[in-house]
Amino acid sequence: MESMDTNRTIVDRTDPVPDAVLAQEMIPIIQPMIGDEEHAAVLRPLRSGWITQGPEVTSFEREFAAKVGAAHAVAVSNCTAALHLALLAVGVGPGDEVITPSHSFIATANAIRYCGAVPVFVDICPTTFNLDPALLAQATGSRTRAILCVHQMGMPCDLAAILHFAKSHSIAVIEDAACAVGSEIFWDGVWEPIGRPRGDLACFSFHPRKLITTGDGGMITTNNPEWDRKLRLWRQHGMSVSDTVRHGSRDVIFESYPVLGFNYRMTDVQAAIGREQLKRLSSIVQRRRKLAARYSEAISAIIPDATPPTEPAWARSNWQGYCVRLPDSCEQKAVMQSMLDASISTRRGIMCAHRELAYAQPGGEPWLLHGDLFESERAQDRCILLPLFHQMTDAQQCRVVTALKSVCKLS
Repeated sequence: MESMDTNRTIVDRTDPVPDAVLAQEMIPIIQPMIGDEEHAAVLRPLRSGWITQGPEVTSFEREFAAKVGAAHAVAVSNCTAALHLALLAVGVGPGDEVITPSHSFIATANAIRYCGAVPVFVDICPTTFNLDPALLAQATGSRTRAILCVHQMGMPCDLAAILHFAKSHSIAVIEDAACAVGSEIFWDGVWEPIGRPRGDLACFSFHPRKLITTGDGGMITTNNPEWDRKLRLWRQHGMSVSDTVRHGSRDVIFESYPVLGFNYRMTDVQAAIGREQLKRLSSIVQRRRKLAARYSEAISAIIPDATPPTEPAWARSNWQGYCVRLPDSCEQKAVMQSMLDASISTRRGIMCAHRELAYAQPGGEPWLLHGDLFESERAQDRCILLPLFHQMTDAQQCRVVTALKSVCKLS
């Protein structure tokens, strides 16, 4: 892998776009960091004969909880499952309302509907792309049971303001931290990782688009031992005795199913990969922060009409996504097509759930709104995400910025 001289910025480079061979190589939006350690780790459960949820999952949970500073971590099949169970844990049910941004992957809103509850969409802050705490009061009503806030693209949301409001109204707070493993927030004078729950529970994703991956998978962290117990019960069909306990017992044990549960288990194959990925997390975050800083410096210097993302003083993003607001003269899809023609992958601004057909059903929309969603819609329509991944080289990042500059100049 080509090394990067971190003392040089993209702006300082005098060499042109890389040679024709490199110029034709597709630059992906993200690339998982998988190495020999993960390849070897997969063999552990395969050789042990215990492939589904078992000892590797238990170890992964323990190591993840220690990494983020949570009392409990519960592994599940994906982050959507994590959100669903977290909402159930705080008592969200049919007819309840949950405040959340529409500007998020659709799974955030879907998980609320799985509980029979109603998403109440609020707008975002244009600088962070996260829920605007100033809008919580007008969105809160007698049926409000929870706030499902999102650390969008790894950028921590304003937890201090959200929690101050939630506690004064006795409302539960769940963090959709799908993108935020490795992100940090300044709390009581100390930088601490997202996942040390300041709210009630935090939910993470290990999809390949995230910093660390298990192929797919999720994790819930909490400091509440009763919720931890319930989450472990629900994720495995409501089984009263786990299969690890049953198989390890010297006595015959018959399990029962006292509650309705789900098949939300993580496999030991996934967890074995996750344990190795977790060891890489610090170096991955450090690298992405350097790449993001170089993007911001370059874009500010050579594409002044474009707006790079803003990191609040109290937040440290893991830069799971690097989102640029395009100049007014640029049409989003045309820019993305030109970038793709230059063999550079991009993505549009984060979707808005309320614009999807699943949220525009005949007979009434399955969501509520207080105010408008102007900033959410503008972010989806006027922003693009640029490639950012651990293995990204100096030459690749130069190509991205040069291509974006060229496209914006032509528009």
